[in-house]
Amino acid sequence: MSDYINELNEGQRAAVLYNEGPSLVIAGAGSGKTRVLTYKIAYLMEKLGYHPWNILALTFTNKAAREMKERIARQVGDDLARRLWMGTFHSIFLRILHAEADALGFAPNFTIYDTDDSRSLLRAIIKEMQLDEKTYKPSLVQGRISNAKNHLVTPASYANNREALQADQAARVPALRDIYRHYWERCRQANAMDFDDLLLYTFLLFRDHPDVLEKYRAHFQYILVDEYQDTNFAQHSIVLQLAGEHPHVCVVGDDAQSIYSFRGANIDNILTFTKVFPGTKIFKLEQNYRSTQTIVSAANSLIEKNQYQIRKEVFSKKEKGDSLGVFRAYSDVEEGEIVANKIQELRRRQQYAWTDFAILYRTNAQSRIFEEALRKRSLPYRIYGGLSFYQRKEIKDVIAYFRLTVNPYDEEALKRIINYPLRGIGNTTLGKIIETASQNNASLWEVLCQPLSFGLSFAKGTAAKLQAFHQLIENFIRLAGEQNAYEAGTEIIRQSGIIADICQDNLPENLSRKENIEELANGLSDFCAQRLEEGNTHVALSDFLSEVSLLTDQDTDKDGNTERITLMTVHAAKGLEFKNVFVVGLEEGLFPSNMAGDSPRALEEERRLFYVAITRAEEHCFLSYAKTRIRYGKMEFGAPSRFLHDIDARYLDLPQGESARRIAPQDRPSDMARPKASLFNPTPTRNLKRVPPEPAAKTAIPKAAAGNAPVREGQTIEHERFGLGTVLRVEGTGENVKATIRFENVGEKQLLLRFARFKVIG
Repeated sequence: MSDYINELNEGQRAAVLYNEGPSLVIAGAGSGKTRVLTYKIAYLMEKLGYHPWNILALTFTNKAAREMKERIARQVGDDLARRLWMGTFHSIFLRILHAEADALGFAPNFTIYDTDDSRSLLRAIIKEMQLDEKTYKPSLVQGRISNAKNHLVTPASYANNREALQADQAARVPALRDIYRHYWERCRQANAMDFDDLLLYTFLLFRDHPDVLEKYRAHFQYILVDEYQDTNFAQHSIVLQLAGEHPHVCVVGDDAQSIYSFRGANIDNILTFTKVFPGTKIFKLEQNYRSTQTIVSAANSLIEKNQYQIRKEVFSKKEKGDSLGVFRAYSDVEEGEIVANKIQELRRRQQYAWTDFAILYRTNAQSRIFEEALRKRSLPYRIYGGLSFYQRKEIKDVIAYFRLTVNPYDEEALKRIINYPLRGIGNTTLGKIIETASQNNASLWEVLCQPLSFGLSFAKGTAAKLQAFHQLIENFIRLAGEQNAYEAGTEIIRQSGIIADICQDNLPENLSRKENIEELANGLSDFCAQRLEEGNTHVALSDFLSEVSLLTDQDTDKDGNTERITLMTVHAAKGLEFKNVFVVGLEEGLFPSNMAGDSPRALEEERRLFYVAITRAEEHCFLSYAKTRIRYGKMEFGAPSRFLHDIDARYLDLPQGESARRIAPQDRPSDMARPKASLFNPTPTRNLKRVPPEPAAKTAIPKAAAGNAPVREGQTIEHERFGLGTVLRVEGTGENVKATIRFENVGEKQLLLRFARFKVIG
């Protein structure tokens, strides 16, 4: 027996050595599933005599395939490892399709359309069909066609699917079936497939050509699949096709980490595997090599609340470790300060590297608060798998409108948004304006305002569009002069059309973009509120831009420092690990997401997502929630997440004065299932574009707090945003009385008492 077999624990070894029938390996978090897969493949070749080209190993990422190949090469040599059929579903199926293209009516040299290619072709088809691109938005159409293909629905099947057609009617895109048919035909004419076709055409190849299917069934004598809980309908169906009657199928995964239903992943594929493959033997990898026993026990106590799962009891032989710290913040601002302070404390006390820390949140929009708290302390960080908040496209678009409003001579801002959202001012028109401005040593804005005075004329329709844009910006300039930064900023966001453009569909990326813009508005509200409390009675949009320019300048990573704190969504964190993990924003409606409603299936996925978050931690895990949060431009009071109650209190270090009872399920709101209004969508609706502009929402910007009792040095106060603080000094008279207060987590603040929102508690 090779030495590597002896490196495995009992559960791993059993999974590697069993080859008498189909097997399902349930791999708990941090349990060494990659080692099991690689050693099993090496064992098949070394001890059971399988040729590498007879083994099919399917993964979800090129990184996973590359890592496994490298490990296998160390056991059996580079030559054998290179001959394995190992790779992602798409790369393996592309290889098969190139070999069998003739059977499908394609030439072997067919090309692959990426997302941009597909969207460009769809845009052309929509235009040729004389459909309104604002209704038939290419991203929406592309998403629906992709969903159909991943459910193995061809254009012909789609046209005969009553449910799909009714959904299209309800979404006001009844011509989608015709667009799909044209798109399918045009791809075939171009000898091209898109990414989703690699799954669909592989299925059709095996379904319609039994001889080809039999050839590959005979070729692949052993099939292994990684991360089976993430497979979609098409991937699962093709595995069934290839496996046929032979029992040599091994799938590895963890139902407790199934978190990608929004991408089409179906947890039932792993939960029902034993029914699809009778006689399947289940192996459970339950020893966690990553986390302390306390972290593992806390995660176990959480996930056991899910009804639909394959039960296992994960354990760790590492040290017991500290309880999971729970932080209760007065506000989202204080939450950011608490987390930043704790990171500094741990680094100072235990000499951790910056890379040993991760802050995990449910939505991308939450990064802003933590970015600003870290920046204030000059702590290095990176946004994993995404951009820093102020570098995201939708935020830069809004900021460009703000910049042009404050300074209409800002050429870069004008060029960025003159035709976004689309208003029919194309590159040719813009080019003429730029050329004329250059020739006359004038600004683009001057030429735009009076093109005729510069000898520049346009067709009547183009001139009208330029005039409308000019009037729009002039209106914004007026608003900025009359209103504070929050009021003017939110009106600019509404009237610019950016929100209407984003909200034409419910694609995940557009929902995320909308959340980011709403978070920018929250930042505007908070900015105005804080400046008002500090005594600035009029906070202009230009003041906000001055602050933001300092933040965006820090996004350029000029220092070249590669050691950074990681900020990321929980979805992006899957498969990673850190010594210290902060899971933030644990409030009802945020985590679990309000989008889960009261759906048991959706809530179980949210719980699995929280399980993934906790199990990223090796040594310390901290959980935090805020009592208040600026959302949709006003202060909202939130209830702690039900998931905090799901964790056995024995494994939690609760805040002083807090108890498990206080975070019990009866505290959660009763309206979780209802769609929430938002700042830019006061009445919940599927299509924001049809909702007329409404007055600005009631903001968190404080009015004069005339009821505040006088304060004196040494008193303790409770501020609704900054938390507990001690009064250091009081100065001034009448309406100008100011107090300097040292807050526990946010440091010193000087507040104008007539606007400050607090109460004296001692």
